[in-house]
Amino acid sequence: MKEINASQIHEAVVKAINEAACKLNNFTFNKLKQALEDESDSLSKSILSDIIKNSCLARDEMIPMCQDTGIVVVFAKLGYDAHLTCDLYDAINNAVSEAYTSFYLRKSVADPITRVNTLDNTPAIVHVTMVKGDSLELTIALKGAGSENMSKLKMLNPTDGVQGIINFVLETIKEAGGRPCPPLFIGIGIGGDFEKAPIMAKEALMQEHNSDNEEIKSLELKIKDEINKLYVGPMGLGGSTTALDVFIKTSPCHIASLPVAINIQCHANRHVKVVL
Repeated sequence: MKEINASQIHEAVVKAINEAACKLNNFTFNKLKQALEDESDSLSKSILSDIIKNSCLARDEMIPMCQDTGIVVVFAKLGYDAHLTCDLYDAINNAVSEAYTSFYLRKSVADPITRVNTLDNTPAIVHVTMVKGDSLELTIALKGAGSENMSKLKMLNPTDGVQGIINFVLETIKEAGGRPCPPLFIGIGIGGDFEKAPIMAKEALMQEHNSDNEEIKSLELKIKDEINKLYVGPMGLGGSTTALDVFIKTSPCHIASLPVAINIQCHANRHVKVVL
């Protein structure tokens, strides 16, 4: 049985946070470049060009691409045949504390009632699932509040069907306007129950390709097309580039319900995957 210790987790998470804060992943960077080519509105093209320049500067200087360096969200997949010699949550939070202090990242986590800052950006939001194998896979995201605050959950009626899902997404994006700093990535969780749908929506944002299920893929592309017809555009100032991509995760649900969650991510789509 493979053993994974605290120092391995600590080192990996610290490095991943620094990389995520300063280096836009190739998937997102290429989406932005393609959007710049496809966009016809002159103001929108200018904004997209500035976003790309900002990303390049952040990467080259290793400085945060956005002043909101987010709350840390971790999706951990722990293999059945791996043995942790430490508390996973403690190891992750110790790494978050060091990373946000050492790299001078803005510490944005506070008590929800007193609003007193925790001073080291902890605790992280950690989701753990068990999988086959002997490794620990960590997908580490820095989630800013501007886009997170525009996210929504709605318990639709089953009779609302697919069109009801589409309508809910379009209403959410239209109402959000420029506040989540478009262009956007949109994660959608459909099914499960009240708490399952939002987790699926957030996990969907970690994807870098459309669904392998043709029916779901078709819905992803349709929703993306409909969102871009809203003409919200980059930073909400108009243009055909509102959504860079849409990702959907589904799960069976109760016959009497249709939970739908929408988790919005701005163009600073910061996530890194590491495997120990």
